[in-house]
Amino acid sequence: MSVELVDSGTIIGFIEDQEAFDNWTNDRFGRMDTNHDGMVSYSELMNELQTLRVLEITDFGLDEVLIISPTHVYESILLQFDHDCNGSVDLEEFKEEMKGMMLAIAHNIGSLPVQMVLEHDSFLNKAVQRQQSLN
Repeated sequence: MSVELVDSGTIIGFIEDQEAFDNWTNDRFGRMDTNHDGMVSYSELMNELQTLRVLEITDFGLDEVLIISPTHVYESILLQFDHDCNGSVDLEEFKEEMKGMMLAIAHNIGSLPVQMVLEHDSFLNKAVQRQQSLN
């Protein structure tokens, strides 16, 4: 992990750099597609989300059991990515959804830099590394 400054321009620049964006999404998708069938299934996505600790009760400041089960939340996330509702996510669906999510983050961050703790291989860290290489 590292602490970095991120602004909307850094994120948007990374998304618009087609080669950099495609390299990151292709790599991430390939690691999620553990059976190498060109699709990310519900179980493969579930494994990825669990390793990322997307839903830890402490993240919500709660000491009680969540009312909504993590499995339900993971199913909702899969549905968000699964645009054709076929039960799995292909590379193009993944890229489209990641682009939309990153643009939403960029829009909400705005042009003033925000200090963030970033995972080594995260999308935002790759965006920061790209920006630093341009400077």
